Amino acid sequence: MTVYIGVDFHARAQTISYLTTEVGEIQRLQLDHGQPQAVRSFYQQFAGQQVIVGFESSGYAAWFEELLEELGCEIWIGHATAIRLFARRRQKNDRRDADLILDLLLRGDFPRIHRYSAASREVLQQLRYRQRLVKMRTMVINSLLFMASSRGLSLRTQLKSRRGLERLRQIDLPPALGEQRDELCQLLLELKTRVDKVEEWLAAKAGSDVRVKRLRTHYGIGPLTGLCLVHTLECPERFANSRKVTAYVGFDPVEDSSGQRRRIGSISKQGSRLLRFYLVEAGQIAIRKDQDLARVYQRVLVRRGHAKAKVAVGRRLLVRAFIMLRDEIDYAEFCRRGVAARSSR
Repeated sequence: MTVYIGVDFHARAQTISYLTTEVGEIQRLQLDHGQPQAVRSFYQQFAGQQVIVGFESSGYAAWFEELLEELGCEIWIGHATAIRLFARRRQKNDRRDADLILDLLLRGDFPRIHRYSAASREVLQQLRYRQRLVKMRTMVINSLLFMASSRGLSLRTQLKSRRGLERLRQIDLPPALGEQRDELCQLLLELKTRVDKVEEWLAAKAGSDVRVKRLRTHYGIGPLTGLCLVHTLECPERFANSRKVTAYVGFDPVEDSSGQRRRIGSISKQGSRLLRFYLVEAGQIAIRKDQDLARVYQRVLVRRGHAKAKVAVGRRLLVRAFIMLRDEIDYAEFCRRGVAARSSR
């Protein structure tokens, strides 16, 4: 027996429409998330059966997904906008949304999106956590640099060392500013310790992953960029071509055309913001040794400026990484295939 469950999920409650192939009758229920035992009991009653649970993507559903995984349910996450396109009426409420999701599950039209594995989710969470810590550390350093500059002391990058912090502590400041300086210096040391701890964990993950090692043979791609590429793309075979990959990451240009007028605008920025950041930064290192990427950078720089040139290099780097992951080759083999293709023309 198969159980199909359509869930209209919200932060505080969920509305459910479900159907079992044995009974064949749609039943409805509303569960309050303030009573987690009731939620668990409902899904636990179908233990030993094939249970397919479909709901729209949500940032509040992490605990719900973990619960369903624990109970052995099959999780289908749908694209919210695509699901809404199937609605027959403009009237919208929780019950209608749950019924619509259930109907799509039964018809086989549910617009299912890719769901990351537990290992990929863990790595991506750690990468985002490190990025937040680095931003906090940068804010603290900028505050301390301004404090030192206002007293005539230029420290620049010295604040990342203990010697620079000692020089800052020797400045005569009013009592209130002195207390702020001491607290910010202590916070800076704590943030540095936490960043180092996360980076050690990420370095261990990168060192044990063959895919990351393969990507790191390309100029500019380090352990963080490699991890972000591997665990964001995850299954390269699910992309039909490189254009699908650039669209998934948000590097595809937005087109606004009508009639005889055709206009290509900025990139869509629809995908992973963190991966785009890493690729643009990695591209600036890659152009120092990779002549093909350097030519792309210079060509776009003359026509469109520095910012767009960096994005163009990042997009090329993404396509290269996709090919290396898909074909399971390193940078040397990628270059050899390119030379062979050019010489055969």
